[in-house]
Amino acid sequence: MLTLSNDLCDTMVATCIRALPDEGCGLLLGKSQGPDAVVTEIVASENMAHSAKVYEIDSRVLLRAFRRADDEALDVLGVFHSHTHSPAYPSPTDVNQAPDPSWHYVLVSLKEVPTVVRSYKIVNGDVLEEEVGEASHTVGGDNE
Repeated sequence: MLTLSNDLCDTMVATCIRALPDEGCGLLLGKSQGPDAVVTEIVASENMAHSAKVYEIDSRVLLRAFRRADDEALDVLGVFHSHTHSPAYPSPTDVNQAPDPSWHYVLVSLKEVPTVVRSYKIVNGDVLEEEVGEASHTVGGDNE
């Protein structure tokens, strides 16, 4: 399960909206607790791909986030990005580019209102949806 406060969820969605017409993206910082995680901060990044179909985290943002996580005893928990015209489900490109099987991959679909926020684990090409707790937005899964 990924725990994300309403305020942090709003920050993540706002980051994605500001990036339009490109996909918005960024990193999730917080604490891992086994397979679960609690997000304590959203780290926005410019989409270096400048695209509405793919995203690329700025390498400087990535480096600063990892250094800060080390300095503050936090974890880089994963990444978020938006889909501007499609559902909040990982595309084949998202699956192929997933760098770390321990990460949480959060997708924000801006296709419809209300915004849909869903989280996944991507392990060896397999996409597994996970529960998102404490979000004020429509969240995927059977626990709604």
